[in-house]
Parts: sequence; structure tokens; C-alpha cells
Amino acid sequence: MAKLLKKKVLIPVLAALFLIVGSSFKSDFFEIAKQIEIFTTLFKELNMNYVDETNPAELMDAAIKNMLDELDPYTKFLNEQDVEAFKINNAGEYSGIGATVRSFEDKLLIIEPYKGYPADKAGLKAGDEIIKIGDINVSDFEDNAGELLRGANNTSITVTFKRQGETKTATITRAGVEVDAVPFYKMINNKTGYIVLAKFNAKASSQTKSALIDLKGKGAEKIVLDLRGNPGGLLSEAINVTNLFVPKGELIVTTKSKVKKFNKEYKTKNKAVDVEIPLVVLINGNSASASEIVSGGLQDLDRAVIMGARSFGKGLVQRPMKLTYGTQLKVTISRYFTPSGRCIQSLDYSNRDKNGNAKKTTVFNEFATRNGRKVQDGGGVLPDIEIDAVKANELTKYLLQNNMVFDFATNYYYKNQLNDPTGFEFNENDFIDFKNFVSKSGFSFETKTEKVLKEVMTIREEVIYNDAIEKDFKTLLLNIDKSKIAALDTHQKEIKNKLVDEIIKRYFYREGLYEYYLGHDDAILAATELLKNEKEYRSILR
Repeated sequence: MAKLLKKKVLIPVLAALFLIVGSSFKSDFFEIAKQIEIFTTLFKELNMNYVDETNPAELMDAAIKNMLDELDPYTKFLNEQDVEAFKINNAGEYSGIGATVRSFEDKLLIIEPYKGYPADKAGLKAGDEIIKIGDINVSDFEDNAGELLRGANNTSITVTFKRQGETKTATITRAGVEVDAVPFYKMINNKTGYIVLAKFNAKASSQTKSALIDLKGKGAEKIVLDLRGNPGGLLSEAINVTNLFVPKGELIVTTKSKVKKFNKEYKTKNKAVDVEIPLVVLINGNSASASEIVSGGLQDLDRAVIMGARSFGKGLVQRPMKLTYGTQLKVTISRYFTPSGRCIQSLDYSNRDKNGNAKKTTVFNEFATRNGRKVQDGGGVLPDIEIDAVKANELTKYLLQNNMVFDFATNYYYKNQLNDPTGFEFNENDFIDFKNFVSKSGFSFETKTEKVLKEVMTIREEVIYNDAIEKDFKTLLLNIDKSKIAALDTHQKEIKNKLVDEIIKRYFYREGLYEYYLGHDDAILAATELLKNEKEYRSILR
């Protein structure tokens, strides 16, 4: 608490409020009561006496959220709107326009319209910048303007948007939107089935089961389960998905908490669909939480070969706690452990550096799978077979975060025709165009080396620091900056993959992208080859 006292005025007492909600006011009851009283008087005096009019709800919301930011990124205060969004995310259905949108400065950006849903039917495209919803200018709306796009089925809304410099309008009739946990599945060849599991909402296990049974009916004798980019979701669904491939009664997850009632063992409860079918699970750095429960559990039980890149590393479990006036606290209650006993949490939020960033796990403990194979805790699930093309790098991350890939794909879509996703090739000239696009955009990012050099330059040890040294520092920084464009060539393959993903979605939606993957994706091709070689597959699991 001492750290919080230094940082924010309202935080300590709010922390006390939430400690009471969390049920742990034992020997520190007096301190909690004291902090609540301080906060009550502070909040009252502030709102009564501050020179300008205050908004008590906004003050409280900001104070609570700032406090929780000190704990971990997953412990969140949910106001009434947040609670509804949380329910929708888990349920997998809502009423709206059927598109992924993102707040971007003073506008909303259409990231991806879903095929056949209202936004798509109204002609909206990825890259369209919504500047007005009905009579409300997005730039004037203080909250997330995306909420204005939701509403009851069969109600209409008119949006004004910009596309390639031209202002347009469209009327969208809202409808029910189903968010499939399994957006795609298909036979890769006559013996291998492919299932994409994108979310762990309430539909995850039932849709995965249906896809698995359907593929087996079409002749599938081997399965590739793709969890890449799956951010997780419901713990119960992770258990049920794992249960499709392992028998009833298997321990999948153990949770450990300071609160006894949250210490639990989760075992499979149902009869499996197939406990023998050869299985490869694909993961990457964006496979998190429930995805890691499934991949880590199947790895520990030697039930599947895990391929791809190290997963995200989220070994923390959250639970929503009801508060007053329809609000909730989504709070981290425990850590989870896979069947071998390992926790794959990668960041230690109780141990931070001087900038307040959680430190990464650097010491890994060794555990054993059921067959005695060595696996490690901390830092996510490490695949049995790593695939370089699936690994992320800092440059590619920055390009994605700064919309370089997205914006280039938007321009590409309006300049080129594409009739078949399976034959698409992003050639060398296309990549040169991308490098020119990045260069002209003024794109910039600060590398770790630059950060350290700038910190050193601010220290200026007078005994040794002089104009010549400063000049050398500045020259080095300039050379690093110039090398960033050259680095595009170094990571050309990974960047090309992201560009292809974004471009194909523009023409053929996500379904077309998965069709393309079947014949071009490095991880899927490698998984298919491994499954063809039963001897090699079995040897990995021994």
C-alpha cells in the first residue's frame, strides 16, 4: 500500500473498499476502516469545494481504474456498460452492426466487417473511418462511440464515414450477431481435419465437438487444432474442449489462491469424442489463458504435439464479483497449474522495475509430462516443435500497432483486383511498395537500444562527458534510425505473412483467409507433414 500512497491520492482508501469486498479484513480491520473514513471525507470535501464543477461518477471511475492498474491488467472495475459487454463476450451473441470497430483518435475505424451481417450488407469496408453516428459527431462523444452502434434488432442507424478521402453515408439495420468460437473447419487432405478455435466463449466446446464429429464423418483420422491468436475466455470451456480428446476423470487444472474456497481441482466430466486420434495443436504468442490450459494440459498428458511459438503466458484466473448498482469487479483470484504442476505465468506483477513494469520470469523450473518428457513453467507454453515463421518480433508488432499493415492493405484493396485467395502471392514489388509506404508515412518506433542511449545522454557525467561523446551518441542514434527501414528486409517473411493476412481478409473475409492457410501456412503445412509420419509423431510424445 505504501507504493500506492505515493502515487495517487484516492487509491489507498479505494483499495480498502475492495479488500472488504474480497473478504479479507482480519487483523487489518482497523486500517481498512480508517482508510474508508479518510476516503469518505476526502471525496465529500473534494466535490463540495473544488473550484470547478466535478463529476463524482467520473472521478470515482478514474480513481478505481487507476488503483487496479497497479495490480495486474486483468483485475478490472466493470460499470454497467462494461458488465453488459462482458456478458456478450462470454455468450457469443449480441445485437449490433456485425463488425470489429476500434476507437482511433477522434473517429471509429472499421477493422473487419463480418460476412453477411448488417455492416457488410450496408457496404461498409475495413478501413472506413466513421466520423458521425446519427446526429452525433464521433469527435464530440466523450465515451467509446462504438457503443452507439449497438441496439435492438431491426433498428436502423445512419453513419457518415470517410473512405479514401471521400465522405459517404450508409444506413445500417441492426441484427443479431453470433460470434462463433469455431469460425472455420475443413479437411486439409483426405485423412486430416483442421479446426480453428478462435474464442473460449459459451459455444467453444459444443462447436469444437460438432466440428470434430463432422470431420471424422468425412474421413478425418488426424486433427490439427488451431489456437493461434485465441486470447482465452471461460475456464469451464477450456476443460470441456480438452475433454473432447481425453477420458473422463482426468485432472486438467488446479487453481491455488489465498482464499481457500478458490483452491480447486478441475477434472474432465464427460466421455471423450476420441482419445486416440493423432492431434497437433498450433499456438503462438497471442494464444493465452484458456488456450494455454488446453495446449498445456494436452502437452502434459502427452495427448498432443504442440507446434508453433511460445504462448503468451497468462497463468492467472479471474472471477466477476457483483458490486452495487449493477457494477462488478473482475478480480484475479488465483493462479492455475497444468496437470504436471506448472504455472505458465510469464509476468510477475508483484515485482516491478523502476518504471513500474512487471518483470518477466527468468528462472524456469522443470516438470515432467505423464511419459516423463521435460517441460518448463513460466513464460507460457513452449511448443514441442517451434516454427520460426510463427514467432513474433518487435518490429512487426510496432508495424501492426501503428496501423502500417492495416493502412497499406486498405490502399492495396482499392488499387488491385483479386479473384482467388488460394492463388494469391505478395511478390517482391509489392514488398518494395510497402517499404516505400512505411518510409513516407513517417513511421517511427523506439528500440530498447535507443531508450538506453537516450537515458545515458541525460545522465551526462561531467568528468568524462564532452561534445565529442555527445556527437558520437547522436550519430549512433541516427544510424539506428536509418537501420529501421533496412530491418524490414530482415523480417520480410514475418511481415509478409501479416500483410497477406490483412489483404486476403479484405477480399474474401476471414473464411477466405483460412482457405488460403490450408495451402500456404507454414505451421499448418508442418503439422500436416508430421501427422503423415506416425512414427515421428509417436516418438515426440514418448
